[in-house]
Amino acid sequence: MLRVLAVDDEVPALEELVYLLREDPRIERVTGACDAAAALRNLSRMLVAGDRLDAVFLDIRMPGLDGLDFTRLLSGFAAPPVVVFVTAHDNCAVTAYELGALDYLLKPVRPERLAEAVRRVDQAVHRAAAHGGRAVDRPPEDEMVPVELGGRTRLVPRREVTYVEAQGDYVRLHTAEGSYLVRMPLAQLARRWEAAGFIRIHRSTLVALAHITEL
Repeated sequence: MLRVLAVDDEVPALEELVYLLREDPRIERVTGACDAAAALRNLSRMLVAGDRLDAVFLDIRMPGLDGLDFTRLLSGFAAPPVVVFVTAHDNCAVTAYELGALDYLLKPVRPERLAEAVRRVDQAVHRAAAHGGRAVDRPPEDEMVPVELGGRTRLVPRREVTYVEAQGDYVRLHTAEGSYLVRMPLAQLARRWEAAGFIRIHRSTLVALAHITEL
């Protein structure tokens, strides 16, 4: 069963999309977001909770961060969800597919066309799972870590993290610019970042080998 996120800054369009997605028996859960920033916050909470997100059904033209830029940000996550664009603009399809979009739907959305997109998502998710493509223990060259700062979500590149400290149920990521608190057990992060060169030198500390200059 799929877990998806629907993103559109127009409330009627978002409500209709959420309704249609919830009617599909292949979908277990649908979360709605009114813009890309809200979608990032939702995604951040899911990652922190260890939850999964299989697909994002996404508008393109939105205030602030648009759908194309949001998709570029997704590529930095360890296990990015499948992206399906749902838009009234037909002139961005080439860029969308270059960014790895699975499908491109034009508004107004026809239920049968949306059902076909869901079928493609379901097929892609199952194929990736069968080949281990959704495993989070094999991170990409870099990963963007969402952190909350004063009600805003900032993306911190993993490559900038020098060391990590455990603080109860949280970890504190240290970079040259400052430190950031993320709700995640240190043991989970240690497994996730082991292949990226982070080693556990103490029960409460991870260090990045790339940043070690002296012992």
